[in-house]
Amino acid sequence: MEVIIYALAALAAGFAGGFLLKGNKQKDVSATLMAEAKTKAEAALAEAKLNAKRIVDEAEVKAESIVEKAENRNEAIKQKKIQEAKERFNQLKSDLEEEKSKQLLALKDREVVIVKRENDLKTEMADWQRQKADFQKELDRVAARETEAEQLIAEADEQKAQLDRQLAAAAKRKEELDRANDERIQQLEAISKLTQAEAKQQILDAVRAKSENEALAIVKKATAEAQIAAVKESKKIIIQTIQRMCAETTIENTVTVFHIEFDDIKGQIIGREGRNIKALEQATGAEIVVDDTPESIIISGFDPIRREVARLSLKKLVADGRIHPQRIEEVVAKTKKQLEEQIIEIGEKTIIELDIHGLHPQLVRMIGRMRYRSSYGQNLLKHSIETAHLCATMAAELGLNPKQIKQAKRAGLLHDIGKVAEDETELSHALYGKQICEKYNEHPAIVNAVGAHHDEIEMTALISPIVQACDAISGARPGARREILESYLKRIKELEDLAMTYEGVEKAYAMQAGRELRVILQSEKVTDQYADDLAFLMSQKIQDEMQYPGQVRVTVIREKRAIGIAR
Repeated sequence: MEVIIYALAALAAGFAGGFLLKGNKQKDVSATLMAEAKTKAEAALAEAKLNAKRIVDEAEVKAESIVEKAENRNEAIKQKKIQEAKERFNQLKSDLEEEKSKQLLALKDREVVIVKRENDLKTEMADWQRQKADFQKELDRVAARETEAEQLIAEADEQKAQLDRQLAAAAKRKEELDRANDERIQQLEAISKLTQAEAKQQILDAVRAKSENEALAIVKKATAEAQIAAVKESKKIIIQTIQRMCAETTIENTVTVFHIEFDDIKGQIIGREGRNIKALEQATGAEIVVDDTPESIIISGFDPIRREVARLSLKKLVADGRIHPQRIEEVVAKTKKQLEEQIIEIGEKTIIELDIHGLHPQLVRMIGRMRYRSSYGQNLLKHSIETAHLCATMAAELGLNPKQIKQAKRAGLLHDIGKVAEDETELSHALYGKQICEKYNEHPAIVNAVGAHHDEIEMTALISPIVQACDAISGARPGARREILESYLKRIKELEDLAMTYEGVEKAYAMQAGRELRVILQSEKVTDQYADDLAFLMSQKIQDEMQYPGQVRVTVIREKRAIGIAR
């Protein structure tokens, strides 16, 4: 393009020069110049055309190269996009398949749940059908009983009508007898010269004196016969029950001895100016006694759970070696939590072993607390388990139905639940245990058995005397309890004081650890018959007014001694 421009410029310059020189030079020179200029212009034009063609060819080559590069780039981009689309498609396909597998698993799980629910519904339906059949049988039985009751009512009405007729006849006969009796009384008054009231009083006095002796003899005979039969049968049942129950002897105290390997540890437990032992006592509520006793520390306290917390905390502290107030508080708090979990575990294990179901969680926890409580040296949990087994066995021996047997076992386990209550109360443990069982919706028969096992309320349930008897058996067996000397002496004195309240008693001695009461009478003031009657009356009064293990034998002695001296 530049060459063309230059050629055109030269041509223009030639034309301009020729125009300017037209008038001044010769015509030939002008023609020569014009020819030269035209030649140069044609040469420049030819060269310009060649250059232009060359530039165009080069431009076409460059354009083709650019187009080819663009096409290659577009193809690469296209392939890349296609590859990305394939990868995205594969990813979406993988996600879809994974989601589909999850949904299939969820559907399978739901199908399992639906099948299980269907089976449960079938089982419930079968149970309902059985209950419906049982209910229908019960309705039929009630209808039959109603029919029998109607028949009995009709028979009773008929018998009542007959009795009314007989009463009318008897009233008429009575009137006739009264008239005849009045006539005879008038004749007797005339013969005996006594009024009717005086004769009646004499006869009543004589009959009363005779009837008292005869009635007492009849009562003694009937009581003796009933006691022989009852004692024989009860001994049989009790012996069979005891033979089927094996229990160990347990003795527990109000102190726990913690053994240590070296006496040097005592100084760490006491701490500087006693701060460690004070922190431990304050955190546990138990008294820690560190004295000269070799390799032992005494933990004292009436609450066995606090003693156990103190023992376990000491064990952890001694094993760890870090003993200071902050560490003591941490260990005691952790031990309390662990012991609470252990208490619940003990309660759950106990009810599982006894096959008792449906107990309130708070009752289960209180049963676990029994493990750390003792009564007269007997572990309360073992005593309750033993009583539960005895109750179930005795109920079975007495022929009770399975439901009553389960209730007896449940009541035997819960009868001393009032002893482990955490709340302060002025009630006895039996009455407080009754309140606890009522609070947690126990059966009324179980509530009555718990409250009445020490005769503090009236027994209204069939299982109540069974629980009372089995509680006495468990507590009175040899080695079960460690009786306090004070209560033992009190019972001995009560026996002797009871005997001395009767007239004609000279001395009274409680013998054989309170199992026999020997009474000495004043022979000159009483008779042999009075001695027999007194033995019976004393035994009845002891049975009604006193509590004692086993039985008490009453022996009344009346003897006449005649002394003569030969001089």
